[in-house]
Amino acid sequence: MSTASERDAVSLTGSKPTLSPELIVQVAEVAPARDLTYQEAVREALREAMVRDPAVFVMGEDIGKHGGAFGVTRTLFDQFGPDRIINTPISENTIVGAGTGAALVGMRPVMEIMFVDFSGLAMDQICTQAAKLRLMTGGQVKVPWVLRMPQGGGAGKSIAAQHSQSLEVWFAHIPGLKVVLPSTPYDAKGLLTAAIQDDNPVIFLEQKFLYSFRGAVPEGEYSLPLGVCDIKRSGRDVTVIASGLMVWYAMLAAKILAPEGIDVEVVDVQTISPLDRATIGRSARKTGRVVVVAEACKSYGPTGEWAISAMEEAFEYLRAPIVRVTGRDTPIPFADSIEKGVWPETEDIVAAIRSTMAW
Repeated sequence: MSTASERDAVSLTGSKPTLSPELIVQVAEVAPARDLTYQEAVREALREAMVRDPAVFVMGEDIGKHGGAFGVTRTLFDQFGPDRIINTPISENTIVGAGTGAALVGMRPVMEIMFVDFSGLAMDQICTQAAKLRLMTGGQVKVPWVLRMPQGGGAGKSIAAQHSQSLEVWFAHIPGLKVVLPSTPYDAKGLLTAAIQDDNPVIFLEQKFLYSFRGAVPEGEYSLPLGVCDIKRSGRDVTVIASGLMVWYAMLAAKILAPEGIDVEVVDVQTISPLDRATIGRSARKTGRVVVVAEACKSYGPTGEWAISAMEEAFEYLRAPIVRVTGRDTPIPFADSIEKGVWPETEDIVAAIRSTMAW
């Protein structure tokens, strides 16, 4: 993985900090790298996995010629055909049930549900069946599947309450599932490659606003370890723990605060479950101050778990209360002007950091 200093390059536009697809986290790797979008990085991970392993196939609604709701699988159908890029009926329960059955007989399905909001229709197959089978068979049965789902807000259009939720904690609460939420194209490719190779069911969440974000991605197949946080920026004064889109907001906040002499460390959770508590603890002990940031609702959301982990790992080192920055506890409104008020913004993170530094 690249060092934090190599990845600490974000830009600002205008007088107010904004975040757009043109912002690039500079990732310097040993291998030659190209500039890919998050969407292209996910597609490349799928393509390389399918070339390497004939047991890998993809299934979901409209994923053939249309490439799914966000075009991620576009062009894969032309290369691999309908036997390995399989259009399914509009039935999430059937998609996951068929995928689980395929995994039990040695295949490695990668399933796509159009929006994470629709996964409720498949919760029995995900949480009661797939997540439990390894334990119930004494480890004899493997369930090597990946369930890809776009989640969260943005994406340049208002898609309202039934298409915009951040539901990572639904799945993180279930033992037997691994839950991944990458923030950069580099991470998306490496973590998806690892997820496909894993022998356990993996929930792979893609923040839909990130699909058009660009970043450096090495040539060739590589994987990144699941269950490990990544230090996106090293700092000495305060730790910001975030995931997905909020990592970018945290990086912007760090850039804004640097001229004030506030040195922010940004910890990208990456794998929601299993959580890398050790890295969170080390960072919290180093800085003594912690801000946790997530797009999901505050009540019973991921920030609670991250905050308590930091407290358990570093209580005697903390010099200020842990501060949470989260989405509001409300369904997502349709109107774009109101929608923007539901999720955390860069200025919210900046304010939280300043407040904890005041202690």
